[in-house]
Amino acid sequence: MTEPIEHELIRSIACVDIKVVKTEKQPTSADDWHLVIEGRLGEAEDDDVEFAGMGLLYSLGLLSFADARPRGVSEMDFDATDHWTSGDMLRHFRFESGELHFSADYVRGRCMKTDVIVRRDGTFRLETTHRGEAATRWIARLQGKKVLAPVRGLPAGTGPQ
Repeated sequence: MTEPIEHELIRSIACVDIKVVKTEKQPTSADDWHLVIEGRLGEAEDDDVEFAGMGLLYSLGLLSFADARPRGVSEMDFDATDHWTSGDMLRHFRFESGELHFSADYVRGRCMKTDVIVRRDGTFRLETTHRGEAATRWIARLQGKKVLAPVRGLPAGTGPQ
């Protein structure tokens, strides 16, 4: 049986060092954040874009989709059990001026507001709007770091003391 392409894409990005060069956070008029993360795949002299560029686009789309929730009237199209696929990535992908581009606004009721550019020199730009600081957690996960999150739904006084 052939392994799903999604697994190959995730494995490709898991094999590459991801460095964050700069993070900028600006408030939006909707009392949320516009976040821009500039980074690099691998070392400056490495050619990791060929190997992991599409994996980065797929993985960031996957993480964005998984975290995304409905906004406004998009709730009628939202299905909490829905999953991200390689087809979803391809619907929001384009190759332009020698760069890989991914841009997703609303996907099946989820407010993604996520744009990614991967340049031929291995640098990338991840930009989100109305997603808080979620993109910093996505990058941390791709770097193999553990991301702590509060446990929801525990009765008061039953958590760690």
